[in-house]
Amino acid sequence: MITATMVKDLREKTGAGMMDCKKVLTEADGDMEKAIELLRERGIAKAAKKSDRIAAEGLVLGYVSEDQKVGAVVEVNSETDFVAQNAEFRSFVEAVAKQIVLKNPADVESLLEQESLEEAGKKVSDVLIDKTAKIGEKLSIRRFKRFETTDGLIEKYIHGDGKIAVLVNIKGGDSNLAKDVCMQIAAARPEYLNREAVPQERLDKEMEILKVQAMNEGKPEAIAEKIVQGRIGKFYSEICLVEQEFVKNPDIKVSELLKQNNCEIIEFARLEKGEGIEKKEENFAEEVMKQIK
Repeated sequence: MITATMVKDLREKTGAGMMDCKKVLTEADGDMEKAIELLRERGIAKAAKKSDRIAAEGLVLGYVSEDQKVGAVVEVNSETDFVAQNAEFRSFVEAVAKQIVLKNPADVESLLEQESLEEAGKKVSDVLIDKTAKIGEKLSIRRFKRFETTDGLIEKYIHGDGKIAVLVNIKGGDSNLAKDVCMQIAAARPEYLNREAVPQERLDKEMEILKVQAMNEGKPEAIAEKIVQGRIGKFYSEICLVEQEFVKNPDIKVSELLKQNNCEIIEFARLEKGEGIEKKEENFAEEVMKQIK
């Protein structure tokens, strides 16, 4: 009889998934060593051993349905930039983006549990483990964004061959305009759509900083507060998409571009590969010394 303790022990030894552990233990009639061997043969234990490595490279890619009503962008990380050039890895990331569009998972965990559209009969997590074992690096699906519309269109833009991915949901206008907006987002890095979308906490913090700056310039507090109101516009123009200067024509703002074309941006997403991941700094001299000792 395979007990929960046996499954737990095998999982701790190999890092493999609970269901995989239960399956091989059943096949091995409870023989722990045989179960480990089965996991290694299938590449599952090998993949698990890489779990403590930092995956900060990889690709961000996207997929948009033919009718441009549904789209998604996804980030899949690897350990080295070299893997991003691997055709099989790129194909896998593209397949994941398509899976997100067609199957609408709630989050990454739900996505991993779905049956893969790329390989029937396998979960996305199984395919990920297979790719990890075959490519020889830790791979992980980090995050994704998915937009759907009934009365607008979805457009994507991939910059730097997979370094930045942008997705926009726009109402009115055409695909060319939507592509221009995507390029704006890629280049200017807006954090919010408009002033109303900026959290009050973020605004309060910025205003406090600007007030201290003005007072450090020797301005009285009452005057400093008025200066803040004048300077806060620059803050908005940096972080709010519609307040930014249009990169293809700096004489107008994005809001004016939208007005000229009678359209509205509903939502946008910008994913940059490895953004926010602290990369591990390897000291090769120290590593060699550790091995010698």
